[in-house]
Amino acid sequence: MPLFALDRELVFPPVHFADADGLLAIGGDLSVPRLLLAYRQGIFPWYEGEHILWWCPDPRFVLFPDELRISKSVKTLLKRNNFRFSINEAFSQVIKNCKTIKRNGQDGTWITDEIEMSFTTLHQMGYAHSAEVWNGDQLVGGLYGIRMGAVFFGESMFSLESQASRYAFIKYVEQLKSEGVQLIDCQVYTEYLESLGARMIGREVFLEKLRSVIGDRCPMTDVR
Repeated sequence: MPLFALDRELVFPPVHFADADGLLAIGGDLSVPRLLLAYRQGIFPWYEGEHILWWCPDPRFVLFPDELRISKSVKTLLKRNNFRFSINEAFSQVIKNCKTIKRNGQDGTWITDEIEMSFTTLHQMGYAHSAEVWNGDQLVGGLYGIRMGAVFFGESMFSLESQASRYAFIKYVEQLKSEGVQLIDCQVYTEYLESLGARMIGREVFLEKLRSVIGDRCPMTDVR
């Protein structure tokens, strides 16, 4: 499959041109209109070196909120209520922690300064959201992503204490479900999220679901 090079034009190639790993295009920018257009089409950015790469894998790893799986040990943790849960209280701290925390098997981070700035702008505009977990006054875990219609596109999470990110994820999924969210995009497979109920679905099924819960019109495409 060809790898498409993006220019300043606000357009993406059809996703069926993505290669076997889901890589579709390279280049472009991280402007708000481009990011919103990408997510609406099931495409997300991931840096490799200095290059912006755009992906749409098949199959797609997702969680349907009704299928959230909570183990007995986590149910006990939730009942103890040792953590305080919040939404959008500390977006900048959450994305900063996701950017800087060391992860097993990973050298560096895909969350560049440009990604951080773009998603902070999306947060200020009401598209990007964070969920936080606190131990007293200390932020110990959280996650962030983009909300469009009845879809939440999860981006990254972090944990500074045992079970903190799991606590944040479960509490936020429960909140999103109560608000009518029907689909949570987890992008690519992780054993961790599989343990919480996430599973693979075909790309076409995923895209059809997006069309049904977001619609055809991309918001904010006139923003520069």
